Amino acid sequence: MKKDLSITFMGVKFPNPFCLSSSPVGNCYDMCAKAYREGWGGVVFKTIGPKHYVIDEVSPRFDALTKEAEPFVGFKNMEQIAEHSLEENLADLRRLKKEFPNQVLIASIMGSNEEDWETLAKLVTEAGADMIELNFSCPQMTSHAMGSDVGVNAELCKKYCEAVRRSTKLPFMAKMTPNITDMCVPAIASLEGGADGIAAINTIKSITNVDLKYKTALPIINGKSSISGYSGKAVKPIALRFIEQMKTNPKLKDCEISGIGGIETWEDAAEFILLGCKTLQITTAIMQYGYRIIDDLCDGLSRYMEHEGVDKLEDLVGIAVKNIIPAENLDRDYKVFPKIDLDKCVGCGRCVISCYDGAHQAMEWDENTRQPHCNQDKCVGCLLCGLVCPVGAINTGERVLKKDRKPKNLKKVILQDTFEKL
Repeated sequence: MKKDLSITFMGVKFPNPFCLSSSPVGNCYDMCAKAYREGWGGVVFKTIGPKHYVIDEVSPRFDALTKEAEPFVGFKNMEQIAEHSLEENLADLRRLKKEFPNQVLIASIMGSNEEDWETLAKLVTEAGADMIELNFSCPQMTSHAMGSDVGVNAELCKKYCEAVRRSTKLPFMAKMTPNITDMCVPAIASLEGGADGIAAINTIKSITNVDLKYKTALPIINGKSSISGYSGKAVKPIALRFIEQMKTNPKLKDCEISGIGGIETWEDAAEFILLGCKTLQITTAIMQYGYRIIDDLCDGLSRYMEHEGVDKLEDLVGIAVKNIIPAENLDRDYKVFPKIDLDKCVGCGRCVISCYDGAHQAMEWDENTRQPHCNQDKCVGCLLCGLVCPVGAINTGERVLKKDRKPKNLKKVILQDTFEKL
């Protein structure tokens, strides 16, 4: 399936929306060149720091949060910005642009003061970058003048954006930290400072696991550990929340966003696009499966566009935003009862246990037939039972108005796809 997946972001046309994010997956010329050859739409080269800032990494530096058969649900990364010298990084940028002139090259930079930001912006511009990403958000820097400590300070975000704007005419975006209550505040400040767009989100400060034998967090570095960034599938809900909040803020609703955070499949990608993202950045899924996932991402997104009757990817951007409203405005006049398909039911009793211990004791058990049934007098329509069913035997059933509510035209409610997907 081939569709036109090209998109224009901050004035630059991408052949498809998928990019390497600024991380270990785009650490040098060889990695980025391979990604281009595999078909990635763009590369955000691993964050380049000032000449005076020396990177000295720990070993080991990764950990994973796992669940059942999943290799990792979440991923912890203690790695900092690019460890190569400034000269090496700039040489890689120049070589990439020379050999792949039609591919989008994004330089990520991070400084500790205005002079650093001005210098780095000028250098990557001269090296041939198509646009710049300002890293205001790395949570594991050893300097408090850099990374996520900057991203929570709106004044600094604005000042550093102004410094970059003085040094380059290239479009640039500010990469936001999720380690904050309201991302809109630094995002607005960044736009006021001259940024053309926003990238969100970077990783979340975390401790993924504690070693019960050695009594410290993982990974263990000579008996010790520290808080650092959390990524992977588990952070997707948090990323989508921040993006939706920005797209519904009057000062940010027209802002162009590059979405990051737990994108692993084409379905994940489509969700970010529907909430308003134009480009998408990926790290953790590449670390698991390699650059080859680009084929599945592009094919799946193309098939989704075909199914939706959409010819241009641009037509999908942000169309779900209008359907996410404040909780006080949600329709509370009806409830939906579960429908049990006894032909699919395996009699495990999972729904009964979850309903009794975790909901409203509405799902009851017939000891003779070993089958569940719903007591509608107790059921509140939460549909937890359908979410925990391991074989998809419980879906949406009858929809009824609550007592003393007036009938009205109700939109069709479809949860079948949700349960089948789970």
